[in-house]
Parts: sequence; structure tokens; C-alpha cells
Amino acid sequence: MLAAEPTSASAPPPEPKRPSALPPTEAALARETQAVQRTPAVESYIVENPASDQMVDVLRALDLEYCASNPGSSFEGLQESIVNYGDNRMPEFLTCLHEESAVAMAHGYAKIEGKPMMALLHGTVGLQHGAMAIYNAYADRVPVYIVVGLDNDGPVAAHNALDMAAMVRDFVKWDHQPESLDQFGRSAVRAYTLATTPPMAPVLLVLDARLQKAPLEGAPAVPTLSAPRFPAADSASVKEIARLLVAANSPRINAGQVARTQEGIDLLVELAELLQAPVNGVTNRLNFPSRHPLAGTGTGLGDLVLNLEPTGRGGAPGMANGTTITISASELLVTSNYNVRGGARRGDIVVAADAQATLPALIEEVRRQVTDDRKRHFEERGQRYALTHARRRQREVADARHGWDATPVSLARVAAELWPLIRDHEDDWSFVSPQRFLGSWPGKLWNMTRSHHFIGNHGAGGMGYGAPAAVGAALANRKYGRISINIQGDGDLNYAPGVLWTAAHHQIPLLTIVANNRAYHQELMFMQQQCAARNRGVDRARIGTTIEDPNIDYTQMAKAYGLYAEGPIANPNDLGPALRRAVDRVKAGEPALLDVLTQPRG
Repeated sequence: MLAAEPTSASAPPPEPKRPSALPPTEAALARETQAVQRTPAVESYIVENPASDQMVDVLRALDLEYCASNPGSSFEGLQESIVNYGDNRMPEFLTCLHEESAVAMAHGYAKIEGKPMMALLHGTVGLQHGAMAIYNAYADRVPVYIVVGLDNDGPVAAHNALDMAAMVRDFVKWDHQPESLDQFGRSAVRAYTLATTPPMAPVLLVLDARLQKAPLEGAPAVPTLSAPRFPAADSASVKEIARLLVAANSPRINAGQVARTQEGIDLLVELAELLQAPVNGVTNRLNFPSRHPLAGTGTGLGDLVLNLEPTGRGGAPGMANGTTITISASELLVTSNYNVRGGARRGDIVVAADAQATLPALIEEVRRQVTDDRKRHFEERGQRYALTHARRRQREVADARHGWDATPVSLARVAAELWPLIRDHEDDWSFVSPQRFLGSWPGKLWNMTRSHHFIGNHGAGGMGYGAPAAVGAALANRKYGRISINIQGDGDLNYAPGVLWTAAHHQIPLLTIVANNRAYHQELMFMQQQCAARNRGVDRARIGTTIEDPNIDYTQMAKAYGLYAEGPIANPNDLGPALRRAVDRVKAGEPALLDVLTQPRG
């Protein structure tokens, strides 16, 4: 039997027939038939004359040639103005792969050019990345012009801060966050002036992204830069120091960072020859010609030590039977946290003044006080020191021959084989890397006479300085046609290898020789000493201190970044030809790298 059909009472009502297209709503009809009312048109977002254009004019007035930066959104307004409004000239934007490299490049550049270079950083993260390089420059008394972007409207809150500069305030000379375009102009000039007045040090400006992107309305005049005179010692101090120098029987001069320029070297030579006093002047930057007969510490402690801008290592303490005099502008720069110039006692006489600026008056006063009897004494003293210097140089040349044919290659041989390739013209070469970890062989074997021949060490000794500072120095040397030489520790290179790409990309000629001992060898030696002191053997001292298993292929690394490269060079007989090929590349205007397997230390 069939199931019964449902009755009409239980059946659902039939669905109404729907049209194939719904009629437009009132709002939809308005969109189709009336003018659209919407948020501001695209044209309203266009700012044809942004405030950052005026900022570029100010930076150009400060003679800032370059801006090294790893790009970031907090300064995109200023960056756009640099590359478009400023046509990427004065300053020219240099692309870096790390903020620490950007600051270190500016550090090396300033030590050659004698003026600041700009480093542009992004927010909290960029400033923290660059902090170690800022500290190196601060300890080295080098002016670096740092600008950091601030974007409180940006997408990443962690990149912003209420007081951005607080992170590095203890190791910059001055910082400011301008709130208007007029204030930026005045702050920019003040920052430059303070950075370049002894004691020199990095400065920092914080630029709000909103200020960069704001429309330029009634632009203030671009301020004029007026460089102040450097602080020299007072006349009474100059007379007293001259009297003590003339009366001393065996004075010694320690020069830490006295010579900012070639004029400083020439003045120190004049003072030393007038007194026939020995000078220790190649410990950090070159302050005194390396082969001058008075170059060196002489014999004994002497009865008077004159410290000129001593570094943390260079300041001699007062002596029981002698007098210590210190002339240093560093006395004018005191921070509450970072005491980068050692203990409290700086000498029996301490003069807070710039040593190079003081030298002309001191030379004149010494010349006025010297009698004929003292001149004869000085001449006899100078002959003794010249003999001591000649004997020491003979010993250093003889020492350089030790291990000449050794494998790995001796560091002395690296310096000795390179010297004939660069020595012909004194203005054509510049050694742009530290040499303390190289046994100081370049300073011992090369004839260093010019301020650009050796630009010194890290400052604070922070690793990651060598390669980027060398690239920055090579950038400054490029306009003078000099060949820049960087004998680079392998451990230090691994902190910032990306700067090799910056050198290739911007065609910065630099010869980098990797002194590859496959270790952080200073730390390895410390571990060996510690193991021996505890009578446990040194077999495990390599754990945590060596860079091997696997060995790093620096040749392939350099090629990947776009450089000409050779190595690893293990046979010392292959070194000379490889150096010649690399030097030819650099003289042609390109960066080159040699990976040389070297003895641990000189």
C-alpha cells in the first residue's frame, strides 16, 4: 500500500520566486549615479617639498660627503631626499649590510680625511647594532656624525623609544632630538662643531619620521658652520713645561694621539729635534716618523716624561725619581660610567688642552730658553739615541728573517714582501688596519712618515672594527689615488664580512690580506696559560678559541661578495707573486683579498 500523501495542512508554504538579480540598494544606486565622496584623493598624500629636503641642504653645508647606512623605515623620508633631491651627492648614500659596519666605516674615514662622515641608523635596533662601533670611536677620540631615525607611528613598537639616545649617551659627546626644522639646523651645526673640537668624539641626532616627511613651509636659512679654535695650554703652563724639558737630562716623549694631521707630526719632529729627546710615537696612530733617529723609547726611564694625548695604554705614571707631565684634551671629556683613559693619576703636572694646538707655543718657548751649553748636551744625547735606534732597527730586520721559509707564512714575511710593492712614493699608500696582533711588523719594517701611513687601532679594542674601518679609510683614500692596505685578522673579519660587498658595490679599492691563523689566538694563548697554571695540560685549550673543523674559505667568501680573491696561500714562495697580482688589481681601482695561512703572532 502506498504511503499517504501529506495533507495541505502539513506541507511547507511554497518559496517566493526570486529575481535573477537583486535590485540595487539605495547606497549602491548612489555609488552608480552620483559623484563618489571618499577620503582624500591620492594627490593629497603627495608632498613635493618635504622638510627632509631642507635637512639635506643642511648636511651638505656641513661638507658631509658620505652617508653609510643599512636601510630602515624610520629614516625613509631623509633617505629619499638624499638620493632624489640631493641627487645622491653630498652626502652619497653608501649601502651597508650591518649598522656596526656603517659606524666603523665612518670611524676609518675620519682618521684619513680629518672630518666626520655620517652614519644613518634605524631606531632602537639599528642603534644597538651600531653601539660597539660607536664605543670604539669614542675611545679612539674620533668624530663620527650619527643620525638615528625615530618613527613612533611605525609598525614595530619595539623599534621606538621615549629617549632613543639613552642607550649610547655615556659614549657620545653630545646628542639631541630636534622638534622643528629650525631646531634641526641649529642642532646639526652644533653636533658637527662639538664632534670636531678636541676632545673629538661621536655625536648623535635623533630625527622623528614625522618631521622628515612634513611639508616644507617657510624653510629657515641654512646655518653657517664656524669652526672654533682648539683649546691650547695657557702661557704659564707652557713656560713651566719648557723649563722642565730644557733642564731634564734624559727626557722622553710619549705620543698617543697628538698628531691629528701631518702638521702635528711635523711639529712633534721639531720639538724632538730641538731637545734631541726620544719619541715613542707609533704605538697607536702615527705621530712620529718610524725611521727617525729619535724614534723609540731611548734607554732607561729618564728623569722626565712628557705625555702628549696619551691613550689608555700610553700614559706613563709618575716616577719616583722623575717628573711626569701630561697634556691632553681628554681631561675635558669625563663620563660617569666609561673611564676609557685609565686611573686617576695622570701625572705630576696635568694640562687640560689639545696637545697639537699647544706644540707651536711650547716649541717657541723651548727655543727661547735653550742655552748654548744645553744645546751641546742635547747634541751628545741625540747621538746616543741615534745609535740606539740604528741598533734596534738592525735587530728588527734580523728578527724578520726568522722563520722566513716557515709554513704557515710568518707575519714578518707578509710585511716584508709587501713593502717593495708600495714604497716608491710616500703619498701612494696607507696602512689602514691595527698592527698589534701582527707583531707590529709594518711599523718595524716600513718607512712611515706621513699621517695617512698608519691610522692606528680600534680605540676600545672591540672586534669587528678592522674590515669596515679599512673600507671607510680606503673610501677617503680613493680621491688621493692611494693604495689602502688592510692586514686583517680572520677572527675580526667574521664579525662583519658583509662590508666586503659594500667595497665591491661602491668600487672602493682596498687590499685585504687575511692573516688566517684559524683561531682567536690571543684567547688561545690565555687559555694555554690558564691550563698550564693549573697543571692540567693544554690539549683542550683549543676548545672555544679556534676557528676550524671546518676551516673557513675566505677566498670563496670574498668571491661571493664580488671581490677578486686568491688563497688559501700556505707556501711562502707563493706569497710574493700573489701580492703583486692583488696590488695590481687595487691600483686599477677594485678591492682584492688574499687569504694567507699565517703563523699565530709575530
